[in-house]
Amino acid sequence: MLPQFNNHTLLTTALTHRSALNEPASGTTSKVSNERLEFLGDAVLELTITLFLFDKLPSEPEGMLTAFRSALVKTETLAEVAAELGLGKKLYLSKGEEATGGRTNVSLLANTTEAVIGAIYLDQGFEVAQEFVKTNIASKFDEIRTKRLYKDAKSLLQETVQAQGYSTPHYLVVDEKGPDHQKIYTVKAVIDNKDYGHGQGVNKQAAQQAAAVQALLEFEKKE
Repeated sequence: MLPQFNNHTLLTTALTHRSALNEPASGTTSKVSNERLEFLGDAVLELTITLFLFDKLPSEPEGMLTAFRSALVKTETLAEVAAELGLGKKLYLSKGEEATGGRTNVSLLANTTEAVIGAIYLDQGFEVAQEFVKTNIASKFDEIRTKRLYKDAKSLLQETVQAQGYSTPHYLVVDEKGPDHQKIYTVKAVIDNKDYGHGQGVNKQAAQQAAAVQALLEFEKKE
């Protein structure tokens, strides 16, 4: 549910797609689109989710926090929130945008969710905006974790390094300890012939994930 706005112009702007600005029939009274509010809302959203995860998961490494945050703020999640709030029906669109499915467009809906967050922040401050994000977005965390809807550390590492021009990471077992039924594996993550992280686990996959987390931390320092 959306909060009651003090300044209704802000909500109107948050719901105004740029296609509506030059079309009086769209019904919007806003002179500007929701793009600036989207920019602001994105920052409020990311900070709120970061604080939420930081407090909720005190033992999780940075790499996994990043993976969870990505799942919570990704386009599909935000579009789902917009649909739950009925934002698609409230949007101000041009006839052309509406005819091509604008009210159900995933990217457009996600952008609208961010714009609404920005509008709430300007209208009522960070605490109210934070509560809105927690209620409507952070509340999806348990489902995301239970169903493993987040990107695992290996997938996130691969995307991160390839985006920076590095080759695909590969993993090498460097040590095995213990009896067969209680073996502990140590694996290193190698990228362009350089070791970026070591990890241990009760199987090779778990060790690879741990190594990927350490490698992610190294690459995050580069950004």
